[in-house]
Formats: sequence, structure tokens, C-alpha cells
Amino acid sequence: MKIENCVISDIAEIFRLYKLATEHQKAINAVVVWPEFERQLVETEIAENRQWKLIIDKQIACVWATTFSDEQIWEELNADAAVYIHRIATNPIFRGHNFVGIITEWAKQYAKSTGKDFVRLDTLGNNTKLIEHYSNSGFRFLGMFDLKNTKGLPAHYHNAPVCLFEIKL
Repeated sequence: MKIENCVISDIAEIFRLYKLATEHQKAINAVVVWPEFERQLVETEIAENRQWKLIIDKQIACVWATTFSDEQIWEELNADAAVYIHRIATNPIFRGHNFVGIITEWAKQYAKSTGKDFVRLDTLGNNTKLIEHYSNSGFRFLGMFDLKNTKGLPAHYHNAPVCLFEIKL
């Protein structure tokens, strides 16, 4: 198993995993379902080395994105030095391997190596299973909040409260 940056040739697989994640969200009646993400968003993340993949047996098992700023979601807390994780999508043939736990441990080391004090992520709506999963992976659940400004955010942020999670290093 290894973690590395995605490259542009991974983009079809990234979008396949996003589509499968959305189908899974619908099947389990998730509170909020991902919209179709813009290709330019992912291309920019790849170009900026912010799109990651976990590889097992030469296959992409999981993808996610990172950023060092997330002002619209984290508002005044965005002033903290943090790594923000977004859009964790798992290849269904690898489900059940607790990739969130693996990503969490990786993110803590990544944050330390880049001089950050926090690892943060969010989810939308009162998804109690996901809240529990993130909490069990070491994140502190900060609560549910209504965002003040969702202009420019992906569509799923527009109509549901955001659940915020963090690990203080």
C-alpha cells in the first residue's frame, strides 16, 4: 500500500469513484448526496498536488483532496494552520479497510511536515454513521453549523448544515 499524488491520467478513475460514491450514498439513503463535480476543480487539484490516491496492488483503492484553506466552510477558524480533507471516495472492491483511519494517520504526518496545527474535514447533514466513523478515527466532532456563504461551493453545501471535525496536533 502506498499514498501518492494523483496525476492527470487518473482523472477518469477519480470520476468513476465519485460516481460510485454517489450511487452508494443514494443506496444507503445518505442525508446528502454528492453532486457531479466539475472536471476543472479536479484538474486544478491535480496540478497543485492536492489530489491524493491510496494504491493497493497497483489499483487506486481510494482518493481524496486536500487544501490549506477552507474559508467558506470553516469561516473564522480558517485562520488556524490546518490541512483540510475533502471528497474521500473508496473503490468498492476495497470497502471495509478503514481507509479513513489510514488517511487520518497520513494526514497527521502530512500536516506536521507542512507546519500545520490541525487536520480537519467536514460532512453534510445529520449523517450519524459518518459522524461516528470520523469520531472513531480520531476526529473531534465540533457540531453542526449553517454556512453563511455557499456561493461557489459545490451544490451539496447549499441546503444542509455542515458537520465539522478536527484533530489538534
